[in-house]
Amino acid sequence: MKLFIQIPCLNEEATLPQTIADLPKRIDGIDEIEIMVVDDGSTDRTVEVARENGVRHVVSHGTNRGLAAAFSSGRDYALAHGADILVNTDADNQYCGADIAKLVVPILENRAEIVVGCRPILEHKEFSPVKKALQLCGSWALRRISKTTVRDAPSGFRAFSRDALQRIFLHSRFSYCMETLIQAGTTGLRVASVDIRVNPKTRDSRLFKSIPQYLRKTGGTMLHMFVLYRPGTFFSLLSAPFLLFAAALGMRFLVLTYAFPDPARTHVPSLVLLSISAFAGFLCLLLAVLGSLLAANRRLSEETVYLMRAGR
Repeated sequence: MKLFIQIPCLNEEATLPQTIADLPKRIDGIDEIEIMVVDDGSTDRTVEVARENGVRHVVSHGTNRGLAAAFSSGRDYALAHGADILVNTDADNQYCGADIAKLVVPILENRAEIVVGCRPILEHKEFSPVKKALQLCGSWALRRISKTTVRDAPSGFRAFSRDALQRIFLHSRFSYCMETLIQAGTTGLRVASVDIRVNPKTRDSRLFKSIPQYLRKTGGTMLHMFVLYRPGTFFSLLSAPFLLFAAALGMRFLVLTYAFPDPARTHVPSLVLLSISAFAGFLCLLLAVLGSLLAANRRLSEETVYLMRAGR
């Protein structure tokens, strides 16, 4: 059983040595442990520091492509080099490296294809009350969309089986965390959670600079993923307010016309508004049908790529 530990990096020369040092050298059930650094366009000595600390596997991007692209590059490299399990951890040493042993257990026991390390959100001393609330609300929303039970959706401390790696297809540039969970729920991959520990903060987040930016990026990504993976549901829900409003206007027109007739009133503005609202509602329903057809076609394409990756 071969384990690859992947570390996406962007200018991490200061924190990378400690992150590597904390990684486990031996795990029960694992025969080989390989460390891989994915350099996402670093301009400092990240690559040199990685090699100085014994990392043999380095994947380099010429420019900064984002965390999702870094994950995808590492995934492809790990698959090409025979990885049975891939663990992703952060270069800032946020997660306790020793807990990788806990992450891989559900995969080794064939209980899950994806395992998410859940941080102690409420007990986390470095999370403000606002951030704790946002983390809990965001995880709740993603559980509803992805139909999984993960308690810490933004956590980047994860383990993936080989089959899961072959089935994952990323479209987002911001982060892979949410999309992989939504895709897992859509494709039926088994997802498990384990409680993990965290280390003291070493630097600020590179994914976002403020809470409003985090909300904008996270909310936009979740909306994009919802439309991408469940277009039928999204556009059907979008059509509901328009159709209900049109129905209400129609009932109002019938009541005013037959129960309280007034020859001086023609109700033309209401009929025009009814027509516009009904048209918008039926247009959304049409988009729901077209979206469902496109989603089915995308799933066929993804299945083809999966079979190619699996060599079948």
